[in-house]
Amino acid sequence: MISLARMAGIVAAGLTIWVAVDLYRPVHQDLRYFDPVAVGKSETTMWRAYYDHDRLKLFGELTALLRTQYGMPFWRSTASAFHAAKAAVVFQRGDYQGALPDLKAYYESILRSSTSHFRPDSAAKLELEWWIVHRERDRHGAGDLQKSLADLQAEIYELPAARFAEHGRDRAEAMRLRDAGEDWSRIEGLLVASWSSLHREVTR
Repeated sequence: MISLARMAGIVAAGLTIWVAVDLYRPVHQDLRYFDPVAVGKSETTMWRAYYDHDRLKLFGELTALLRTQYGMPFWRSTASAFHAAKAAVVFQRGDYQGALPDLKAYYESILRSSTSHFRPDSAAKLELEWWIVHRERDRHGAGDLQKSLADLQAEIYELPAARFAEHGRDRAEAMRLRDAGEDWSRIEGLLVASWSSLHREVTR
C-alpha cells in the first residue's frame, strides 16, 4: 500500500506540474473575440465590488472573466487577477505609482496569453492614466476620461484611437453615473453598449 506521506507527495508533485503548465504553456487567444454583453455585466459586478471594498468578489469575478472571455488557464487567470486586484487596492489607498508594477504584470500575462503584440508597459501606463483622470476628474476637461479610455484600447488592439471613441464615451458616462449615485441598471446598460461598440470595431 502507498503510505499517506507518499500519496501526499504525489499529489503535491502533480499540483506543482499543473500550476507550472498552466502558468507557462503557450496560449494564443485572439482578444478580438469575446462576448461584449458578458464583459459589460462582469465589469458592472467588479465596479460594485470595488466600491463596496469586497476584494474577494472583485478577485473572483475578474478571474472568471479572464478564463471565460479571454481564454486564460485557471492558474494564470488567478495570478493575473491577483495583480490587477492588488493594483486596484494600492491605487485606492492613493499610491498611484505603486500600482504600476502590478498593472504591468497583469498586461504581460494578457500578452503572453494572446495573439496580440501590444506593449505591456504602455498599456499599464494608459490603464493607470485613466484611473487617475477619473479620480481627479475635477482637474481634467470633460473629454479627458473618454480620450484616455480610447487610448488604452488603441494600444491593446493596435488601431487608431478614433475607432474607440464610442467605447470611451459610453464607459466614461457609466463612470459619471456611478459617481452621481445613479441606478446600477443604467450603468450596466452603458457598459454593455461600450464593450459592444469595441467588439464591433475590432471584428469588422
